[in-house]
Amino acid sequence: MARKKVTILALQEKKARGEPITMVTAYDYPSALAADRAGLDAVLVGDSLGMVVLGYDSTVGVTMEEMLHHCKAVRRGTQFAYLIGDLPFLSYQADRAEAVRNAGRFLKEAGMDAVKLEGGREMADTVQAIAAAGISVVGHIGLTPQSAGKLGGYRVQGRTAADAQRLLDDARALEAAGAAMLVLEMVPDRVAGRISQQLRIPTIGIGAGRGCDGQVLVLHDLLGMFDRFTPRFVRRYAELFPQMERALAEYCADVTAGRFPAAEHAFPMDDAEWAAWVDEEGPHPSPSPALRERE
Repeated sequence: MARKKVTILALQEKKARGEPITMVTAYDYPSALAADRAGLDAVLVGDSLGMVVLGYDSTVGVTMEEMLHHCKAVRRGTQFAYLIGDLPFLSYQADRAEAVRNAGRFLKEAGMDAVKLEGGREMADTVQAIAAAGISVVGHIGLTPQSAGKLGGYRVQGRTAADAQRLLDDARALEAAGAAMLVLEMVPDRVAGRISQQLRIPTIGIGAGRGCDGQVLVLHDLLGMFDRFTPRFVRRYAELFPQMERALAEYCADVTAGRFPAAEHAFPMDDAEWAAWVDEEGPHPSPSPALRERE
């Protein structure tokens, strides 16, 4: 059967049937194309691009323009997957009307299907306003990287009974406000499983165990392309960074030694045309020693 464009209704139906939802981050055309061809249900253009693509120390410095730029590239590489764009820090927290306008830009300018924002019940009114504008919203609770400093760093959330109840209350508040889906990050597996059972909307886990309705990982983590650290919850399915480094070192060595480009990488010129051009131009300056050696 021919694959169809994934919608939020299709994702909610997968939850109802007990079928896991698959999601990965992507930040450019080739990674989006690969994710789409691999059959992923959803692609998140996460503000994690600040760290894994742009080299920032955290996600806080990512701007709206940077997010939109990468979302547009991902949209061009995606035909079927459900597309979610991350609202960056301070694009939705300070003013509700601005939050709605910024969320709308993700759909109108970048072709996203939904936006994601971080925070619990304190963001419920903002979620409600964005949803009322006809925009699908994905919530994000547990570890919220944009406010990691407030949480005391990148730490597991919900380990005590009181904190677990707080997360459940946050989840219920976001669902009641109109969130269409919810990301749970770095939450104990039993807590995430119970929250998932209590909600009608799908939950997507990242470091939250198998009890969620789906899973998401950062592309550069699962492909082994991020060299700073690997979170405990990540399974590396490839080690591409060392392969890229080796390939680039080999290319550098080949160019330095004169092994690349070789004859098969060059475009020939007809001998008669060459002779006519040389005769017309007359003698030319002596080539460099490297060029004389190759000739």
